This record gives sequence, C-alpha cells and structure tokens, in this order.
Amino acid sequence: MKNIRITSTLLESLFKQLQLQLGGQVQTLAKEYTLEINNDVAKGFISGIVSEEAKSYIEYDITFKEDVALAHISTEENPIFFSYCSKGRLMQNFGEYGKKNRLGQFQTGIFSSTYDQSIYLNFRKDEAVKISMILVNQDAVKEEELKFQLRNAFAPNTDTDTYAYIGSFNLKIAERIQQLAAISQKGLVRNLLINGMVQMILALEIQQHSEDMISVVRNMGSLTRSEMEDIKEISEFIRNYPEIQYSLKYLSRKSGLSPFKLQEGFKVLYDRTVTDFIRNERVEAAEKLIRTSELNISEIVYTVGLTSRSYFSKIFKEKYNCSPKHYQNHQNTIAVTA
Repeated sequence: MKNIRITSTLLESLFKQLQLQLGGQVQTLAKEYTLEINNDVAKGFISGIVSEEAKSYIEYDITFKEDVALAHISTEENPIFFSYCSKGRLMQNFGEYGKKNRLGQFQTGIFSSTYDQSIYLNFRKDEAVKISMILVNQDAVKEEELKFQLRNAFAPNTDTDTYAYIGSFNLKIAERIQQLAAISQKGLVRNLLINGMVQMILALEIQQHSEDMISVVRNMGSLTRSEMEDIKEISEFIRNYPEIQYSLKYLSRKSGLSPFKLQEGFKVLYDRTVTDFIRNERVEAAEKLIRTSELNISEIVYTVGLTSRSYFSKIFKEKYNCSPKHYQNHQNTIAVTA
C-alpha cells in the first residue's frame, strides 16, 4: 500500500505535496488547480478550487494502480470534510488503524476530527473513483448562522472525539457537481458561478444530513437505487438528444420503468415533471446554440425539437427574461442568471 501524507489545507501547498508524492503535472489558473497523473502510480485528475476564504473544493477523478491511503494530517484548522461519491467507493477512517467507514456511490460523507486524529481516505487498486470534497474551516466561516450550525452538528466536542456520517442515496448532488464541471465562463463571472455552485453543493449535503438525522420520510417513495440510476441514464439521453420527439410511452419503453416511476423519479431528482424537464433541456440547448452557432432563431427552434417559434419565444423569455432575438443580438453583454 502506498501512503500519502497531506499536512496542509491550503490548496497551493496541498497540490505541491500531492505532486511530490504522486508525480504528474500541476496546472494553475487563478484559484484553480489541476494535477494530471499518468504513471505507474495512478491515471486521472485531481482538481481543486478555492471557493471562499473558509472553503475549498477538491475532486479526485482517478484510478490508482495500487492501494493508496491518503492521510490528511491534523492541522490547526481542522476542517470538516463534506464528501460525495459520484463513482466507485471510498473507505474512510480516523488514525492509521481506526474503524473504516464505507462511502458508496451517490452517498454523502461528513468527517471531522480533533488535532490528534488524522483523516484517512483509502483508495483501492484499479478501481475508478470520482470523489468530491468541500473542506470547510469552521473557525474562518463568516456567516454566523452557518458557523453555528457547523459547530453544533459536525465538530467534535472533546479532544478525543471524531465525527463520521454516511448519508442516504442522493442523486441531486451529482447533478450539481456536473453543473460545476460544466461552467465555461471566464474571469469574475466564472468565480461567482463557481462560488455559488460550491455553496449549493454544501447546502444540499447539510440538508441531506438534517433529513437523515430527523428520519424524515423521504421523497424517494418506492424507488430503488437501480431505478434512480435508470432515471439518471434516461435524463442524460434526453440532455444529449433534445431534438427527439419524446413521449412518456417511448421513455418508459426505453428505460424499462413505468410512466408512474418515471414521473416520480424526475420529481425526486429534478423537481420537475418529465415534460418540464424536456422543455427545460430544449431551452438550454437553444441558448447554447444562440451563443455558439451561426444558426438563425427559426433554425435553432427546429434543431432542438420544437415546432413553434412563438411557443419557443414564450418559454425562452420565461427562463432568460428576454426574447431569443434580443438575447442573440446582445448575448455578449447579457449575464445568464437562470
């Protein structure tokens, strides 16, 4: 087993330590770091974003070629680790020989410890994983309400305490992580969008914890993990091919789920009906074409699977607060806020 020691929560130092022990090349852009590795130790990427003074976002999208134990050695900051597994699994423990907690796919894990208890993250050989982590230094959080909640809910109370929580199955967080990765804007707009999305992911993880702790009857109803994964797969298909003339019958046959299960799953995952989801994806696809193509509005309408330009103008204005033509003429100066 390969042991990696990390002694800093500052991303600049953290990535230097990762590169020194894992190899690879680090690219830095403003407050973003990317370590690309392709050697006999691992293949993949480790990326990081300084969201705010008290928050950092780290993502492991990687396959290690041997078992790896990555130890975050306790520092004076002692951050809370808000973790989410989009792919594969992760084993976590406190101290070198502590009891291991299993973080599975689509689960949230929240971990914190005192100064004498390091947090270990264990990656298995040849297992592709995608793990996202928000490191929050509760002492530096400026929002008093958030600071109070963090200290009362997640911070250890004594010098010997640790805190570990493994949450319920949650696909909404995976969606937000995908949206974070898809941010393409530059400069100040990019920073604002990144900060907002990291904040949203953190809020969803705290909400998941709150719901689990009070044993609220979950909105997932009768849906199983496998069925929720089917919903995710069919939604990705719609997103990739918005131009198809979908029907509930077609989607039900393609997914193997009943129309009722489809509607229930889309409501849980996206807070939309199937029809609303398809309409929203078409509008977003059209907005992208307006920004990136030379097509006129009528051509865009048909490209995304709609047949009425007047209807398209109506739903576009509802989402972007202006007509498609106005957006096209001023798209270099309009900030997309939807």
